Amino acid sequence: MRFLHVGVAVFALALFTPHVSAAQTPVPRAAAASGARNRGSVDFVGGFSVNQGSSFALPDSFSSNMNLGGRVAFNILPGFQAIGEVGRIGNVLPPVVRSIIGLSPYAVRASAFYGEGGVRVFAAPHSAVSPYVESTMGTAHLNLRFGGIGATQNDLLNLGLAFVSRTSPIAGLGGGVMMRTGPLTFDVGYRYKKIFAKDFVSTLLGSGESLKSQQVSFGVGVRF
Repeated sequence: MRFLHVGVAVFALALFTPHVSAAQTPVPRAAAASGARNRGSVDFVGGFSVNQGSSFALPDSFSSNMNLGGRVAFNILPGFQAIGEVGRIGNVLPPVVRSIIGLSPYAVRASAFYGEGGVRVFAAPHSAVSPYVESTMGTAHLNLRFGGIGATQNDLLNLGLAFVSRTSPIAGLGGGVMMRTGPLTFDVGYRYKKIFAKDFVSTLLGSGESLKSQQVSFGVGVRF
């Protein structure tokens, strides 16, 4: 799958690029004395969707709205970073669809695995605390889970959906505040992601609405 290839490439760059740069780029004496290293960071990203509402049929609705991911960021210019990220969005169903499902004896969960890249811009790149905005694009693969039906029907549904392409473009916008202290970074913000899917399954699940996620996000990273 394409988004898995993106993830492998991103993490390979994270592992090898810092060592190559360190070997080829002389480190200023002042920077070496202070231990400053400012090529980028590797981050854990978490958060939860805030637009999906709740479901009476899903007692674990809070956990189903959790989002997890990993990100690599490289400084390309002062105040600009190239970012790559892979992760999972716990729930992409529109609120109206989720409410209807919650009133039925059946349960449908739609999560998405994604891989994307983009650019992040800082308002105060040399400050310990800086607002930022970001824009990303990539691909997402829709993952469906069914509950409230028999095992045979579930198997037949998944078998039928296996022949339907569920990989679609995804785009995101976001913003927040990043805090830097020593080698560590912390950020909190808001992210909006939309899956541009036109296939039958996505149209049916979306009930005419887009598959999307509005997220409160947080991140913890290590600079290299």
